[in-house]
Amino acid sequence: MEFFDSHCHLDAGHYGEDLSQVVLRARAAGVDGMAVIGTCANDSQAAIDFVKDHSGFVASVGIHPNDVGQALSTDWDEILRLVVSGRAAAIGETGLDWFRDSSPQELQRDYFDRHIRLSQKMGLPLVVHMRESTADAIAMIREASSRGTVRAILHSFTGTSEQMMEAVELGCMIGVSGMITFRTAQALRDVAKMIPSDQLLLETDSPFLSPEPLRGKKNEPSHVVHTARALAVLRDETIQRIAAVTTANAKRIFCVGSISS
Repeated sequence: MEFFDSHCHLDAGHYGEDLSQVVLRARAAGVDGMAVIGTCANDSQAAIDFVKDHSGFVASVGIHPNDVGQALSTDWDEILRLVVSGRAAAIGETGLDWFRDSSPQELQRDYFDRHIRLSQKMGLPLVVHMRESTADAIAMIREASSRGTVRAILHSFTGTSEQMMEAVELGCMIGVSGMITFRTAQALRDVAKMIPSDQLLLETDSPFLSPEPLRGKKNEPSHVVHTARALAVLRDETIQRIAAVTTANAKRIFCVGSISS
């Protein structure tokens, strides 16, 4: 079986000298594809540099909503440079975060709009963070869709079934993380059952959100197998089908194999 982790943060800051072993453990578990996600100018560059040495890996570049309050104008210029270089497979992590107050909401909206417009201009997918802001984030995607296609990936989706269906109607991909294995996440499991197969993605959000039975430990891409197994049970499908469908979806949305080196 081949798996694709559609959202992870792989860098020495999170994993130190163990980073190469993290990759080896992922390969051994069948995780041959990963989207390494940037959250600021520096780690976006690091993601670009990291994936060039790993077949099947792609990088996304952007400024996380929790970081826009500290971003310099030169940071956005750097994101633009990376995108124009042709080495980025996606734009983001961007979006809205109403849980933390580290960045003013209007500034988050401004940066989210910048990322959306850039993704539309470049024809690249948009990696969206929506913590306690699902309705507002979907509303901005809907508004932007009046200008043209928005190829949004709703990362670690935690919205309602109605919000999921609205997002699906807009053409969004829906990311399912290890949160579906949490004992208290029945509502999230109910939503995961309903996601159309052709808009379904698996992710770890490593090093965060470790699935059961590893909750509380540092997450890594090899753990996506636990989420796939739980999702297969929920949807009454084989894990082989979950792996095949989500990997094909990830390769399609990220255009794996067509990124400049």
